[in-house]
Amino acid sequence: MSLQSSRTTSAGATDRRTLANAVRALSMDAVQAANSGHPGMPMGMADIAEVLWNDYLKHNPENPSWTDRDRFVLSNGHGSMLLYSLLHLSGYPLSIDELRNFRQFGRDTAGHPERDVHLGIETTTGPLGQGIANAVGMTLTERMLASTFNRDGYDIVDHRTWVFAGDGCLMEGISHEACSLAGTLKLGKLICLYDDNGISIDGETDGWFTDDTAKRFESYGWQVIDNVDGHDSGAIAVAIDAAIADTDRPTLICCKTIIGCGSPNKQGTAGTHGAPLGDDEIAKVRKAIGWEYPPFEIPADVADGWDARDTGSAAEADWRKIWDAYKEAHPDLAAEYQRRMQGDLPADWSDFADKAIAEIDAAGADMATRKASLVALNAFTPVLPEMAGGSADLTGSNLTRHSGSDDITGYNASGNYIYFGVREFGMAAMCNGMGLHGGVLPYSGTFLVFSDYARNALRMAALMELRNVFVFTHDSIGLGEDGPTHQPVEHVQSLRIMPNMRVWRPCDTVEVAVAWRDALENTNGPTSLVLTRQGLPHQPRSKDQVEAIRHGGYVLRDCDGTPELILIATGSEVPLAMDAAEAMAADGRQVRVVSMPCTEAFDQQSEGYRASVLPPSVTARVAIEAGVTDGWWRYVGTAGRVIGMSSFGASAPADELFRHFGFSQDNVIKVASELLAS
Repeated sequence: MSLQSSRTTSAGATDRRTLANAVRALSMDAVQAANSGHPGMPMGMADIAEVLWNDYLKHNPENPSWTDRDRFVLSNGHGSMLLYSLLHLSGYPLSIDELRNFRQFGRDTAGHPERDVHLGIETTTGPLGQGIANAVGMTLTERMLASTFNRDGYDIVDHRTWVFAGDGCLMEGISHEACSLAGTLKLGKLICLYDDNGISIDGETDGWFTDDTAKRFESYGWQVIDNVDGHDSGAIAVAIDAAIADTDRPTLICCKTIIGCGSPNKQGTAGTHGAPLGDDEIAKVRKAIGWEYPPFEIPADVADGWDARDTGSAAEADWRKIWDAYKEAHPDLAAEYQRRMQGDLPADWSDFADKAIAEIDAAGADMATRKASLVALNAFTPVLPEMAGGSADLTGSNLTRHSGSDDITGYNASGNYIYFGVREFGMAAMCNGMGLHGGVLPYSGTFLVFSDYARNALRMAALMELRNVFVFTHDSIGLGEDGPTHQPVEHVQSLRIMPNMRVWRPCDTVEVAVAWRDALENTNGPTSLVLTRQGLPHQPRSKDQVEAIRHGGYVLRDCDGTPELILIATGSEVPLAMDAAEAMAADGRQVRVVSMPCTEAFDQQSEGYRASVLPPSVTARVAIEAGVTDGWWRYVGTAGRVIGMSSFGASAPADELFRHFGFSQDNVIKVASELLAS
């Protein structure tokens, strides 16, 4: 049953519409002060937000990081003032001064929400549709953790994920990908309130968005509650009660709303979507809604009606009673739950990883680096039960399903492997949501060329500095006969230029294992592992060289004294560089080979280390990588050379393609010899 009756009574004379009008006033005033922003959605969804946040959302402003809190995702992130208003009014540490300085430099109230759990902002949103995909990942993670840790009488993981989404979110293709899978996986604790106002930036959406949204979501396996009056608190509560009651299906509540509700001259039009209302119209809004207070002033009774600190603390206190009993009854599970939610690796992780890498090195196996990735997964996952991932319909090619994998289905949430289907974008954004929720280490796989499909979710992972591992296989023209549509050329460099993204293109089993270890230890952003289809030889190394791999670039083969030539290579081109160096050494040349699997890691090393690997005095340098040459010139300098791709590939066997495009020992020696002679 809805709590609205007791809630209204406890609020005394402050009725629901007045509480909602506080959100309208703060939102329109902040946008006006910034002279930019989106007042329409906050004004249109204020009534829905009031019911959800005051009657249903389980949260504690006094402890925003409480692990069993409900997650709230504002997928239509352009309406950020709705979220900021709710956080401020509810008692989160977001001051009225922050609202006064909406969209200003250095403030917490950015134009679109930016993840800050301490402020109650669960995820960064703005690129439409990604928020709802994040929410699918969050809901799946809750279900997985509940299945793993809950015991009879001890439901320490028991919360919902709530999403606000608009027409734009549901037009974006990512919503189809993620919501389809959410229905298949029976994520009953996912509830989306759809702001069905029929307006987007270009105007009335019936000119370009005539989908039967209700039937679409029903076909996904969702419960759909259609035609709810988004300005009737009673109708909203009834719909939410029905959503909660259906535990087997996610729910879409289609709320009919008026964008800019309360604006006499602009409500219901695109004029309220992305521009300030103007002082004159704001004055009319105040009169129309009966809001008599100046900008950014919230009267005491309204502030009391919104304040969720006492109820939130009480809710967490109730949970902590269960938690304390759980710790006593199941101490090992409790300790493991805490470790995972804190994002800590096991206490003995470092020693375990050292040993695993040493064993992989000792095995000295020749194989494709995609297969080496599976070797690393099989080595590491026994001590990392929190690892959860999958592939976008390429499990047998990406080799992401390790020996300890257990499939997650609509009927089994205790597993750790997800068949995402052909949904690269949705997969990446869902994994972002999994990482945002906490308690799992997400990873996913597809072909490198299809990283383009997932691109904006990769960017969001980097922007939020999420620990998320993206496995990208079939990394170059070495893919062969499938041709240029499937042969990535520009993709590695395009990932390298993304801030906070670490890109590893390892050359053998040992570099792959080190890359995986670095990715799992990296808490400052996501990692892309770029892996070959074709087999590669194991490279013998000393213990010091194995240790040096983590620096991103190191000397794999050296010469006596100062080298006259340095060959820099990554991935499948490292053995080519080694063979060329051996041949040139036989002719008396002093050649050093530098393997540089991760330029980001190398760039973070000290100047002294970088100079020891690439001495400034040695200007004869050749970089070799089967991709575009951009990015390598900063390592070889204007006097150096780069052997790379200046065109797309072609359909032919890999060996033939490598020879044709210059990735042969003869061509490397030719280019290097010409450089030395110049």
